[in-house]
Amino acid sequence: MSTLADVHTATPHITADTEQEPINRQSKTVFTLEEIQQLLPHRYPFSLVDRIIDYVPGKRAVGIKNVTFNEPHFQGHFPGRPIMPGVLIVEAMAQVGGVVLTQLPDVPDGLLMFAGIDKVRFRRPVVPGDQLVMTVELLAVKRRRFGKMQGRAEVNGQLVAEGELMFSLVD
Repeated sequence: MSTLADVHTATPHITADTEQEPINRQSKTVFTLEEIQQLLPHRYPFSLVDRIIDYVPGKRAVGIKNVTFNEPHFQGHFPGRPIMPGVLIVEAMAQVGGVVLTQLPDVPDGLLMFAGIDKVRFRRPVVPGDQLVMTVELLAVKRRRFGKMQGRAEVNGQLVAEGELMFSLVD
């Protein structure tokens, strides 16, 4: 199972850099790569979000992934015709959703993981040089342990993939 986010630090101390005052998450709308890494456990080669460009607390986030030829999956997927694997597009959407989830108030300690993926459709390939723009909206949270999100990924305003992502908090 792939993780959405590690929430053992459900309310991390986010700063723009180490010498500034903490940033108020309620007014923050952009997250840098360094700030995302404070929120999510993913690291190379599975850190798939470069920046959050829009964030609405408890509702949605829009993130970007700059797709480059240097990524390891392009060696074998496919030689001579590099295409980003669909499962990585879905994982990237889930990581954007993880930013929303880690910022919810009163989230218990634990690890947020995929519980299901429904209605996922891929509309066009993602190739090196593309900028993947992912919008993920929180649809529902039950008992602070289960939830559902709607994800949508685009390149140049064209739909690439969409689907529902379910998550569960595990101890």
